[in-house]
Amino acid sequence: MSETKKALILVDVQKAFDDKKWGERNNQEAEENMRKILQFWREKKWIVFHIQHTSDNPHSVFHMANKGFAIKEIVEPIEGEVIITKKVNSSFIGTNLEEQLKANEVSTVVIMGLTTPHCVSTTARMSGNLGFDTYLISDATAAFGLKDQHNRYYDAETIHNVSMATLHGEFATIRTTEQLINSL
Repeated sequence: MSETKKALILVDVQKAFDDKKWGERNNQEAEENMRKILQFWREKKWIVFHIQHTSDNPHSVFHMANKGFAIKEIVEPIEGEVIITKKVNSSFIGTNLEEQLKANEVSTVVIMGLTTPHCVSTTARMSGNLGFDTYLISDATAAFGLKDQHNRYYDAETIHNVSMATLHGEFATIRTTEQLINSL
């Protein structure tokens, strides 16, 4: 990883994803890996962005009044870290994330969070398209099982791995927590 300014982006690491409604999940160690990277980042005093999904629907687990809106304690923001709320999958749409990255002269971003095929991959795709040198941490993200348009079920690990495959080399460089920390 080059010696340019770097930012860490934690996408939707919220209690809403602890809800049983999502079903089976892969990578139970994702939050612990996020914590390790976040701790490393803080020691370096590098820029951290916490992205928080919100919904206008009062019945949604992501509504601000519901406990699911809260960021998980394991990666809870500290003073000086930016919290950005969003209403769509991309952390760049309807937010000032791109402007803040450019204002801080960031050219390299490291992305982790929940969930792999949705907000994490959408943010990674846009980050790459916007010209940022983008890294996605495979063991600091997680997916849930999904059904397709034919009602076929795909397990969480398959969803996660296919999501990584569609991003690697085109939108982002995929790394593990260990690979990332060793490269820095």
